[in-house]
Amino acid sequence: MADSLDRLTDEIVRCERCPRLVEWRAEAAANPPRRYQGEEYWGRPLPGFGDPDARVLLVGLAPAAHGGNRTGRMFTGDRSGDWLYAALHRAGFANQALAASRDDGLRLRDAYITAVNRCPPPANKPTPAERDNCLPFLVRELGLLERGRVIVTLGSYAWNGTLLALRERGIELPRPKPRFGHGAEASVGPYALLGCYHPSQQNTFTGKLTEPMLDAVFARARELA
Repeated sequence: MADSLDRLTDEIVRCERCPRLVEWRAEAAANPPRRYQGEEYWGRPLPGFGDPDARVLLVGLAPAAHGGNRTGRMFTGDRSGDWLYAALHRAGFANQALAASRDDGLRLRDAYITAVNRCPPPANKPTPAERDNCLPFLVRELGLLERGRVIVTLGSYAWNGTLLALRERGIELPRPKPRFGHGAEASVGPYALLGCYHPSQQNTFTGKLTEPMLDAVFARARELA
């Protein structure tokens, strides 16, 4: 059977390869904070989201326990997503800045969002084994997104995970290995790899990542695409 994004999505949402993460995502769903009590959590691994013909691909670390794990869509329902989708909207990659739920009407144009890990990890720290269990999904995804030309990695974990996935796809990596940094660029096979600080509250509240910095990355991504 030929591979497809729909088939990959089906496999991702049924995955239970990592017992610790299966337990953690269920624990988060069963014990939500007060502001989310009464909501039905997605509570499963998350597939990618966006335009299947996208030239610009975004790779994050993993869903948030009370963000994507709750809503069922990457970077949706948390403050990181508020920053990210607002920037994508300003750059013309999204039809709206709001990202609240799977049925909020949000659509991406020429952009696709995915992650190295598909389940929320405790303390946002997957183990190397958990990363490796999930990495084949990203490898296949990159192959299926045939028009992809630019990969924006949100944080160093996503940068390194993307390099591993590209290597698994048989793409020769530059030497020395490209190093992550905000605004860092590397040519890897057919892709331009761009580094961007993760839009976490730790980075946005402290000013390590500002809206102009995020906008500049997406402007560069559009230019390269």
